[in-house]
Amino acid sequence: MKKLTSLLLAALMLTAAVPLSGAAPADSGLNLSCASCLLMEKETGTVLLEENAHDKLEPASVTKIMTLLLVMEAVDSGRIRLDDPVTVSAYAAGMGGSQVYLEEGEQMPVSEMIKCVTVVSGNDCSVALAEHLAGSEGAFVAQMNQRAQELGMNDTTFLNCTGLPAQGHVTSAYDIALMSRELILNHPKIREYTTIWMDSIRNGEFGLTNTNRLVRFYQGTTGLKTGYTKSAQYCMSATAERDGMELIAVVMRSPSINQRFEDAKALLDYGFANCAMVPVYPDAPLAPVDVLLGAQAQVQPQLERDCRLLVRKGEENQVTTRLSLTENVEAPVEQGQTLGRLEVYVGDELRDTVPILAAQPVERLSVPGIFGRMLHKLLMVG
Repeated sequence: MKKLTSLLLAALMLTAAVPLSGAAPADSGLNLSCASCLLMEKETGTVLLEENAHDKLEPASVTKIMTLLLVMEAVDSGRIRLDDPVTVSAYAAGMGGSQVYLEEGEQMPVSEMIKCVTVVSGNDCSVALAEHLAGSEGAFVAQMNQRAQELGMNDTTFLNCTGLPAQGHVTSAYDIALMSRELILNHPKIREYTTIWMDSIRNGEFGLTNTNRLVRFYQGTTGLKTGYTKSAQYCMSATAERDGMELIAVVMRSPSINQRFEDAKALLDYGFANCAMVPVYPDAPLAPVDVLLGAQAQVQPQLERDCRLLVRKGEENQVTTRLSLTENVEAPVEQGQTLGRLEVYVGDELRDTVPILAAQPVERLSVPGIFGRMLHKLLMVG
């Protein structure tokens, strides 16, 4: 690849977040070896850099990010438990490629299987987990493709849960970033596995060393997954966090293992050097809003969500807010009813708008209640 085209904080967004003003220079100055890549910020889903990001390419074992996503969704929903035993079939035991040499009939807890998938890319463990969840690899792959469609992964077709070569098994750097983001954003427990450098299974009899060298040698690395086959070449989705900002760097078809890691580091370095996440708060605590004819005299407003803004380095001190909040509201008030908004600016540009909502419901006074309140006021005046 020649010098990387930059879309620094441009209009390609996955959430309601607003892109930063002004594009980066058309040439980022990065010299990468890979055929396709993308850099994304986790929280907002903003694409910071990309090149050929929708090219449909073989992902090799980076496929297993979707396998892990479905497993973690099952764990976090309570459908399976981390200590559930997984029984290995003859089919799973015979996968070949990267493996921990499971034997037919062997049992291993879900948690150990996840560790083997994340650390050493065990194909046998991936298939064993797929069969445990869906009954067969084929049924699990159908779930993988359904989940891919739900995430908007329109460049993707999965034919297996391992990434072993199969004609038509393809995805893109963009789609890999989408499933990587879903995994690390909504299932943070995966980090307990993806940050392991060295470990073991079978009571210490079988050692594991992470295929992702960045875990050991790049500051802030949180994961995520490497991949290699002769036809796919060297691929990876690398995630790292510094100063409260987590980035996802996807690299596809690097020509060597070293260049793969160098490409990923260059992308991450670029993001950390040029971007920052800034927490945003109102200038003062939100004051209660008067409720007309309400069973309670006031209702407490609250922000609909926490607000953190992705900005270019140097813009942190340019972030300001403008509060618009109604003076009063007539009962009944529903919990979550809109009472105003918080506008967030960088300089003169509006970057985000956060609705302000009622924190609790307030019922309307009954007719006897209205007269009772009026009588109380008259007595107080007297």
